This record gives sequence, structure tokens and C-alpha cells, in this order.
Amino acid sequence: MKMKALCTALLCTWPLVAAAQTADEIVNKALAARGGAGKIKAVQSERVTGHITFAPGVEGAFTVELKRPHKMHTEITVEGQKIVRVYDGNAAGWVINPFTENKDVQPMSAEDLKSISDEADFDGPLVDYKSKGSQIELVGKETLDDKPVYRLKLTNKNGDARFYVFDASSFLLTKWAGTRKVENKSIPWESFFSDYRDVNGLKYAFQIEAGSPGTNLKQSLVAEKIEIDPQIDDSRFTKPAPPPPAAAPSSEPPSAPPSV
Repeated sequence: MKMKALCTALLCTWPLVAAAQTADEIVNKALAARGGAGKIKAVQSERVTGHITFAPGVEGAFTVELKRPHKMHTEITVEGQKIVRVYDGNAAGWVINPFTENKDVQPMSAEDLKSISDEADFDGPLVDYKSKGSQIELVGKETLDDKPVYRLKLTNKNGDARFYVFDASSFLLTKWAGTRKVENKSIPWESFFSDYRDVNGLKYAFQIEAGSPGTNLKQSLVAEKIEIDPQIDDSRFTKPAPPPPAAAPSSEPPSAPPSV
């Protein structure tokens, strides 16, 4: 009788054991949901254009260009002023921010250069994460907006930790949580991803709502067009030309939103 009861108990718990997920299983399913790691790694360049809103009345257009290996050129136009961030894919980066005291071309700060490689990695953090020096662990299964989700914790080679939340049904990314620098202070930051669309066989979120919980720091980013493998000259990723003289802007918007 005891053996029969034990067998019955094992049979009853077997579906729960079989249904358990590991971190790598979640990673593999998330990559497959986007279109597959092979297709992601085959992309050589990307261009994203759209609209960004920092606050009511503070909004503008943005363009992000990415090219292997890790090259990035970002432009955000607000109040007729253009914020530019450029990374050459190696070890040099530059910033033009007309909303700061020094409006000329400036070298990226050490803090920016520390994280810029992650921003410029348009494969995303999950592709080949082990070879990038990152570690991923499954925090658990929970709910977000009344839907079951999986939460992963990624710790990169710099020791920075951030969390990625995936829909338990579609395995598409729904939320990113970590920290970002604002005025040389680290603050909590969250990004929510929605409106996924197919572009050349890959899934992209066309809307990102981001901000710092409990503060008025909010950003809304809506992609209007995503181009795969556009022709982008390498000169776009070298030190940009100085900006032309312009009238001082009336206010200072938040800095550009972080990448995930």
C-alpha cells in the first residue's frame, strides 16, 4: 500500500516537474520568439526612426543607426535642437548636447563608455550571453498586468544586474528593469515593450514606455520605421562635426533613453 501511495504521489507531481523551466530554456524560447538567434545574428545593420516624448510639449523625432561590430549613431531632435551620440564600435564615443553648458562635441564619459557596448549590441543581451561574460538566472514565474510572465536576472561582465520579464505564452520581452545615470546619480528605471511587429522575419517592439518609478521622469518612444540591413557609411560612426551656432533652448529635457 505504501509503495502504491508513493507511486501515485510521484505520478501526480510529475507534470509539475516536467513543466519546470530553466533559465536557458527561457532564453532559447525568447530568441525563437523573436525569429531565432541565427536570423538575429545575420543582420548587419539597422536603422530605427520614430517619435519620442519626454513630457507634455517636450517631444521630437529620433533616429538610431547600428552597424556591426557595435557601432552606433543616435540623434534626437527636440525644440529644434539636436542631441547626438556616436560610438565607433571600438573604444571612442562622442556626445553633442545643446541642452548642456558645453554645446560642442564632447568625448563620452567613462560611465557612458562602460555601458555603450551593451547599447550598441543590437543582437540583444541574450544572444551568446555566456561568451559576452554575462550570467543569467531564472528568478521565477509571476504575473504582470494579470498575465503570467518569467523574470530573468542578467549580470553582465561589469557586474551590473538588470531584470528581463518575458510573457509566459509568447516569450516576447514585456519589461526591462535596472538602473540608469541621471545627473551622475543611479536611479531605478523600467521599460515596458509592446506593439510587436514582424520586420523581415524578426519581431520588434514598436512602442516602449520608460521611466523611473515614483518620479516624473517618463519617456515614450514609438518607432515608425525599422530598416534591416540599410546601407550606412562608416563615417556615421566617427567623430561628428561641431554643431552650427544656435539660440539657447528654453528648457532641458531628460537625456536619451537607455537601450535593453
